[in-house]
Amino acid sequence: MSLPTTVQDRTLVTVSGAQIQVPDPDCLIHLQFRRFAGCPVCNLHLRSIVTRASDITAANIREVVVFHSSAAELRKYTSELPLDVVADPSRILYREFGVETSPRALLDPRGWPAILRGVAHDIRATLRGEQAAPPTNPEGGGLGLPGDFLIAPDGRVLAAKQGEHVYDQWSVDELLTLASTAERHPC
Repeated sequence: MSLPTTVQDRTLVTVSGAQIQVPDPDCLIHLQFRRFAGCPVCNLHLRSIVTRASDITAANIREVVVFHSSAAELRKYTSELPLDVVADPSRILYREFGVETSPRALLDPRGWPAILRGVAHDIRATLRGEQAAPPTNPEGGGLGLPGDFLIAPDGRVLAAKQGEHVYDQWSVDELLTLASTAERHPC
């Protein structure tokens, strides 16, 4: 499936009920597709995003995170997350953006270190009562692949990445580099 080159104007509703415009007329959107609510590997990645939130905001990027879980399930895990989180249990956005599911999500050895780190962190946090336990049978399945899209205010997709395994997404540094390149080529 080919990746979109432009994104039509739309309003997405976050799990907290806020409405967000995509594309955003005032900033870049980093539209990232994650797996399921409570996914230890997704949590690992999102912690890196939250840790660098001030750098991301300074680069005029708005984070929008899509999961293939229901809003009710996501609220169990994301209520404290300072990001725009969108539920897409029917995978409408996933299909539109060509973000797939595949057994290679978990079988690719490049993702195994992140799986181990994410699971170890979430077990400790669950035992300390800091978060809900990850689901044993995740809504929508556990074989989702990540996807990243950098969207300009005019709707152009400036950069895209379809993950090949569970932890194959842009790092914060890669995102910031892509955004700085976009600034040199204004919309």
